[in-house]
Amino acid sequence: MISRRYRFLHPCIRTLRMDATIIAQPAPDKLKVLQHQQYETVEHLTPATAPANPLDLFRAWFREAVEKKVHEPDAVTLATATAKGVPSARVVLFKEADGRGFIFFTNYTSRKSQELTENPHVAMAFYWREIHRSVRVVGRAERMTTEENEAYFKSRPVESQLGAWASRQSTVIDEGVLEERLKKATEKFGSDVPTPAFWGGWRIIPDEVEFWLGKPARLHDRIHYARTESNDWRVERLSP
Repeated sequence: MISRRYRFLHPCIRTLRMDATIIAQPAPDKLKVLQHQQYETVEHLTPATAPANPLDLFRAWFREAVEKKVHEPDAVTLATATAKGVPSARVVLFKEADGRGFIFFTNYTSRKSQELTENPHVAMAFYWREIHRSVRVVGRAERMTTEENEAYFKSRPVESQLGAWASRQSTVIDEGVLEERLKKATEKFGSDVPTPAFWGGWRIIPDEVEFWLGKPARLHDRIHYARTESNDWRVERLSP
């Protein structure tokens, strides 16, 4: 739908409204965001009412995200870096928050795993648009145990188990090769698929966790947990 609000900028500027976001394209090679949606949450987030442990608050928020029908609440941006500090980021699927940290599973030969092996410092960011909430995590990664990997692998659908064997994640591949590998894995294992040695989980042990709650006029609530030397948590409010 064409918005009339910003047409005074220039007669040649094409202005579009997408949901509550207004964009302008003054030239084929330029795109500008003129206005973003406003948040209307009535909840309040303060250190005074926050639990002592950020993992407790995360579990409560995640349950609410599921209950309130957030689309793919388990999708999380994972940022890693090489030993030289060259960063990369991608979206992975979060699988569990236990008493120590945040868990996801992947191929241990993938780019993310190679970078986590070289440099265990890592960051994660959840964004739940429908409820105007975000969680940011900074910490260090450690591999899950063989027993933990096998327990989760056996809980996956057989198709996903076979897919783990077929994919050499992050490597260049020709057309048709993946399908051929999947066919061979299916013929070899059938429905009794063992856990690959090159596949497993990572646990992100947080050193800091920030919770963000979108508020009107960009005056968002932000609280920040930082791990202390005594392994407790310090909780502070941050400016929006």
